[in-house]
Amino acid sequence: MATTVATPDWLARRDGSLKPGAQGHVTFVLIGAAPQYKLEVRPAAGQYACAIQQSVNGRRLDDPALTYPSADAAVAGGLEQLRNALGW
Repeated sequence: MATTVATPDWLARRDGSLKPGAQGHVTFVLIGAAPQYKLEVRPAAGQYACAIQQSVNGRRLDDPALTYPSADAAVAGGLEQLRNALGW
């Protein structure tokens, strides 16, 4: 379930990038060189969900009711949820 989502412009403008985790269903959001958020794609009712967790304290930022048709769409949707949560 490896994903191939490019770093969105809103994140790149803030010195951010994406890095795949050791497990194919995990993507880290780095700001500078530090991993700030973990996006984890999970199966959900025949589709996919994206759990977003703040690295420093484990706080969840996602809406668990949102599902997506593919793993890539789940990461893209998770990034959009993160952007909204950060007010960017």
